[in-house]
Parts: sequence; C-alpha cells; structure tokens
Amino acid sequence: MPPLTPTRLSSFSFPHTSPLLHHLLPSTATKPTMSFSSSSSPSPSSLPNQQDPQDQNLSQVLKYHTSTKHHFTRYARGPHGLDWANQPNPFRRYLSSPLLPLLHPTSSPSPLYSSIFTSLPPPQPISISTLSQLLYDSLSLSAWKSTPFSTWSLRVNPSSGNLHPTEAYVISPAINSLSDTAFVAHYAPKEHSLELRAEIPSWVFRDLLPDDSFLIGLSSIFWREAWKYGERAFRYCNHDVGHAIGAVAVAAAELGWDVKILDGLGYEDLEKVLGVGRDSHFEIPVRAVKGRFPEMEFEHPDCVMLVFPSGNGRVEVDYEKLRLAVKGFEGLEWKGERNVLSKEHICWDLIYRTAEAVKKERDLGEKLVVDEFRSSGCCSEGSYKGFTVREVVRKRRSAVDMDGVTVMERDTFYQILLHCLPSGSGGEQKRQLAMPFRALSWDAEVHAVLFVHRVKGLPEGLYFLVRNEDHFDKLKKSMRSSFKWVKPEGCPEELPLYELHRIDCQALAEKLSCHQEIASHGCFSLGMVACFEPLLKDKKVWMYPRLFWETGVLGQVLYLEAHAIGISATGIGCYFDDPVHELLGLQGSNFQSLYHFTVGGPVIDKRIMSLPAYPGPNVDA
Repeated sequence: MPPLTPTRLSSFSFPHTSPLLHHLLPSTATKPTMSFSSSSSPSPSSLPNQQDPQDQNLSQVLKYHTSTKHHFTRYARGPHGLDWANQPNPFRRYLSSPLLPLLHPTSSPSPLYSSIFTSLPPPQPISISTLSQLLYDSLSLSAWKSTPFSTWSLRVNPSSGNLHPTEAYVISPAINSLSDTAFVAHYAPKEHSLELRAEIPSWVFRDLLPDDSFLIGLSSIFWREAWKYGERAFRYCNHDVGHAIGAVAVAAAELGWDVKILDGLGYEDLEKVLGVGRDSHFEIPVRAVKGRFPEMEFEHPDCVMLVFPSGNGRVEVDYEKLRLAVKGFEGLEWKGERNVLSKEHICWDLIYRTAEAVKKERDLGEKLVVDEFRSSGCCSEGSYKGFTVREVVRKRRSAVDMDGVTVMERDTFYQILLHCLPSGSGGEQKRQLAMPFRALSWDAEVHAVLFVHRVKGLPEGLYFLVRNEDHFDKLKKSMRSSFKWVKPEGCPEELPLYELHRIDCQALAEKLSCHQEIASHGCFSLGMVACFEPLLKDKKVWMYPRLFWETGVLGQVLYLEAHAIGISATGIGCYFDDPVHELLGLQGSNFQSLYHFTVGGPVIDKRIMSLPAYPGPNVDA
C-alpha cells in the first residue's frame, strides 16, 4: 500500500462540535518508515551555499534540523535495528587513572524540595562530604533494574533511552581527605568516585575564581545516542546536557550553592580545561558509514559551570586571565586512557559536521552576570508531599506508561507551571532568575504548548505558556488567528498561561508524539516551542545546542515537580515536528518545537525488580 500524503493542518478550522483530530491527522494505518542513508544528507533547496563562515555554519545547522525532523510518512535517518553486540558501554572510564572514592551521604540533612524555589539555605563549605553529596544527588546511579534476562542501571540525571551520553568533570581546589592539590577529575558514577586526570596549580582558584568555588564540566559522547537514534541523536545529547545542568543546579541549591555557566569560554578552552581535546579530532567521512571508528568515541565538551556560595555578593570572573591560565592546561600531565565503548560503529557524518558548526568561540568581552536570586511563585504549597530534595531527585524515574485515569487538581497544575517560569514571581518573564534556570546565561527562549487531558476544573484543550513575555506579540501573530489567548479560570495573575482552544486532544497528542499512548494517558503533555532561526542569526549558531539545553532544564523541572506531587513524567524526543507547527499555525522557522513531555500517573511494571544503586550487582548489561 503506497504511503499516504500527510494532511496539511493549516487548511482546517477549529470547530467546537466535531473532533479536531479526524480533520488534522492521517490515519494510523500509515506508519512512517525509518531509513538508513549511505549518502550524505541532502541540503534543503532553500539554503544557498554561502561563502561567509558564519552563513555556512547557519546553513549547516538549518540543514541538520530540517533533515532530522520526523514526518508522518518517514522518520529521520537512523539504524534499521539495534546492533546489540555493539551497544555502547554506558560507563566511560580512564584506565590507570587514580581513583578517589567519594562518600555516600544517605543520612545527611536535605531541605524540603519546595523550599529551594523560595530561598536557598546557608552555603556549606567545600569538603569531601559536600562534593560527594552534590554528585550523589545529581549525576550518580539511583537504582539498578533487573529481569531474568538483563540488568541495567538508572541515574539521577535522565537520558534518552537510558543511554547517558553526558560525562561530568570536577575542577576543584584541594579538598581535605580527597586531594592535596587542585585537580581535574572525571566522575565515575558506577563507582561514585572521581578519576584523577590532572593536578593543576592552586593559584587558578586563589587568583582567578571566586572564593569557595569550583567548576563542574559536562561533555557528550554522540555515539552513545546515535547507536539507537541515528542522526537525531545530536538533539537528544543536548537535551541530556540540559537535564544534567538542571540536576546539578538543584543538588547545588540543596547545599546553599549557586550555579552559572561560564559562557565567556570558547570550545577550545573547554577542551583544555576538561582534558578531552587530545582525542577529539578525526576525519569526518562524506556520508554515513559503518565500520570501526574508535576515534568517534571522543567527548565533545559542552559547558563548564561555576559552583559558588549563594548570596555571596558580587561574583566576578576575568575571562581573559582565565583563558590564559587554561591555555597552560595543555602542558599538564594527564593521567589515564579512555576505555573503548564499542567494537564497531556507524558514523553519522551529519552529527559531526553540525557539532563543528556550533562550536562556540570565546567571548572575552562577555561578563559573568549573577543576578539576585528570585523566588518562584506559589499558589498551592499543599500540592507537595513534604519530600526533601534528595527524596525527589533520587526517586525520579521516567514512566514507561501512564494509567490514563489519574486526575490532577487545577491549582496543582498551576503550581507546577509557576516553577517552570524563568523569572520567578514578580515582574514579567524574560530573565533566567529563578531555580534552576538561573544557571543559564541567556534570556528565556523556550515556551510550551500544553495538551490538557485530566486537570480537574480546567477544560480539556490546547493552552500556551509564554516564558518570555517579550515574545508574546510575535507568538500571537505567528499562530492561528482563531486561538482565544485568554487566561483560564483561577489562573494566578503572575502566570502567563493562555487558553487557545477547547477540545479533547488526547488522540491528537498521541499521534503528534509518534503515536505514543503515553502522550495521551497522562494528566497533560506538552511541546516546547523555541525561538529559532532569527535567534541563530542574531546570536550566532552556537545557540542551537543551548536551546536544547534550555528544554532539558525545563524538562528536569517537570520531572521533579511530578515526583514531588506523587506522580511521574517522561521526556518524549520522538514527535512529528512540522505537524506540531501546522497545528499551531506556525510557518517558516521563526519558531520550532524541540522537545515533548508528559506528566501523569505511572503504570508500574511489576515484572522488573528494583535493586539499590550502591552496592550494585557485579554484572550489568
């Protein structure tokens, strides 16, 4: 049977009396196909070959984003099936590197989860205990799962397909009982230990960084995601970076610490400070190729975050002096050799060309700005179950299915969304001032279209959360003229949430999210809509991965909020991109949907046994 042509959504109205879904989406009998391309990915015909490097980079990013969209009749290019014999090892190790064991702070105090959105506790000093707690509550293992045929680990920070492309590093001054010198170390979550990579001069922290501060670095191994998801993996890797940023920011807040990305450093600076630059260069093939490519298991440095005491007055970093110091890291004695993750690989050339295009140059004119902490709004404190930060972050799980019956109270729904706002309570939404968005160094660029299914006291339908109110007029003009744009009943004045259209949108949400029932069986689901091409032109293409980081931080909040009120959530990376845009009436590429999410009552698979994170089993799959 030949594939059907997808129905164009923009040609239909939104009647109140007939189901919207039947008019908008093709039959579920038409299933998209997934293809493996042995030739280089085609460039959209609308993108001319520009000579200027910045234009070339923008063209590459737009080519990648267009080529990796899912459509009703086909998925983005990926493997035909899963090559289990070459599934990447989820644990990067630096063989022969000295192992520095950390503590397991299961009995240390932890503030109430909801309290860190209001104010941070007094900052604790840097010690082996507090550093251990930060990593334990952000990036460590949270549990092991087991069936008669397989055993696998879960982590505090979520990942698409539980593949975990994100690696973490600590760059710190000397810490008693851990290291006598300042150091760079790789975090090994399975062992909950640090692998010492290099010793660094103590004056780096004495002269260049604020008192009582240290750095957390994040990097990505694209192959881990590409093994399963093919070319779309670059998107998912950057989702995971955002989740990790949010996880670190929340765990730091538990200790009274603030977090800020040091975006004045460039890609080459990050390579040096993390010690990953020596292994990160290989010749990109002209097309997707299967073979043995151990060099493509390198780590792409994403960001370095400053962790420092909250409420410590003015925090300054001289990027020029810091860059010069980091340049000297090339001469350090780096310890350990990275382990091999797979015997064979598929090199998706489009991923690596795009990663090259979005490398951020250093910006020595940029200043580190740490705004005063802004508390988030509150309309239903009673929605939370009295969990501590540790209880929420360590019990977080990705639901594999939703029960389709759990109903959420309206005020609980509003409370969750209040914690999703970047600027907190008071004033318009724009600057990233509230937890955990304040870790980001740019104004909010990501909004949310919500599919409300089971919220008591709120009509089913489409809603829109405006997270940067400077964009309101442009959003309204860009979307369907028939949308209502009215505040729903009982909505807090400070919450920029708008009802667009009342309709039963369960089947619609399911079909748009690659026919996944989980998108329709929760209390609500959503798509994250970001400012796109104009932003990439104005702020350069290195904002492309950062848009996904912002969606990941927002997704992390949704995960934690769901567990804090006693239910669950799941990130959805598989959705039909352009049909989402057509549903909203968006044309062109001024706005793009970058991530989907669902929140609701989970279905627990009782066939799977849960085991403690530490000590874990001797063998893992």
